[in-house]
Amino acid sequence: MYCIYVLHSLKDGKLYTGYTENLQSRIKAHEGGFVRSTKYHSHFKLIHYETFIYRKDAKRRELYLKGGNGKKKLEIMLRD
Repeated sequence: MYCIYVLHSLKDGKLYTGYTENLQSRIKAHEGGFVRSTKYHSHFKLIHYETFIYRKDAKRRELYLKGGNGKKKLEIMLRD
């Protein structure tokens, strides 16, 4: 299974979107400072994830959520 996930940084309030085959391990990597994009934004809360059978579907969804319309819709959905 492949997961896309959205993390909320408790430090700066930003959202970080990614995909992985092992969600627990990936979150630990973010928290431990081993992921370049979030190295200085530690202390995260997992606020959303979706699972997919196929890698290509997870990658497609990740790219959509990182892009303009997807990011806006995600922010609206997660506003409260």
